[in-house]
Amino acid sequence: MKKPVAAESASVFIDARINALGDWRGKMLAKVRAVIHAAHPEIVEERKWVKLGSLGTPVWSHGGIICTGETYKNIVKLTFARGASLPDPSRLFNSSLEGNVRRAIDIHEGDKLNEAALKKLIRAAAALNLQRKSKPKR
Repeated sequence: MKKPVAAESASVFIDARINALGDWRGKMLAKVRAVIHAAHPEIVEERKWVKLGSLGTPVWSHGGIICTGETYKNIVKLTFARGASLPDPSRLFNSSLEGNVRRAIDIHEGDKLNEAALKKLIRAAAALNLQRKSKPKR
């Protein structure tokens, strides 16, 4: 059984990740993080998938995973665990569109973040997680 990582250490990990990037990706990850917390104050930061060769992935959860925040050479990627079930009238999702469950937002250098639309998406994801938890299991 995996041991949960304390919220404090997850937040410290995300702080360190942002600082280590030292470029636009770190700034964008910090901005996204702030928007996520502004959208829903009960969201918890986690660090998941720590393994040899990987320090782990920043994860934001409330009643289940809302999204992950990964950084690559040219993008910051927010992957929503149940994105295919979320309304996206602003069309923020621009990656992993062919999947039946997940959807992602790839943010490139110079992209402007639609904070209002992202907040709505975060709130919808949290509500979906809580709705799923409240349903009795068969």
